[in-house]
Amino acid sequence: MPGLMRALLAIALLSCACLKRVEPPTILPTSVQLLHEALEKETAKLGEVRPDLEFDTKEQPREAHVVATGETGLLESNGGRVRLFGDAKATTGVSFDNVVLIEVLTPEGKVVNRAAVGFTEGLIMGKERIDLLGRQAFNFEPGEVNLSSLVPERGPYKLRATVLDNYGVGRCTDVFVVIDSGDAAKDELRGS
Repeated sequence: MPGLMRALLAIALLSCACLKRVEPPTILPTSVQLLHEALEKETAKLGEVRPDLEFDTKEQPREAHVVATGETGLLESNGGRVRLFGDAKATTGVSFDNVVLIEVLTPEGKVVNRAAVGFTEGLIMGKERIDLLGRQAFNFEPGEVNLSSLVPERGPYKLRATVLDNYGVGRCTDVFVVIDSGDAAKDELRGS
């Protein structure tokens, strides 16, 4: 019996010695500009068209005219929230006429995920219907557009944005990607 007790005691001590507390990665509030404001412009005067995309509509033109484009450098969210704001301090909302295509890229530039945000019945790329993220609208409250489900939880990635319009006028506000862990981090951005 004493041998068995010693063995159990040794196992208990070894298991305690092997446990190491792993701290979650620190999420420093980060704000990166993704798009610059594009003032209202008639769709017919927008020169660039994305031939690989079309709007899913029966009543208006289907061509996807490019209003504005932008791309971030490498980002890492480390499990934090990834949301869109109209300013670097995360105090204003964003607006798109009609829609912004958000693409998640690997560091090498390969598209691994995409979604559309804005006002559209649908956006089509080849045979793929691109999911609409959030509600169908032109204007969004600060932080309402949450990209966390699109981006990798760990590891580097880039974001590319293309604002598209098919009829009338196209425009967008400044757009910033804000990565934070919660309200305390957002408050820290507002104070800087």
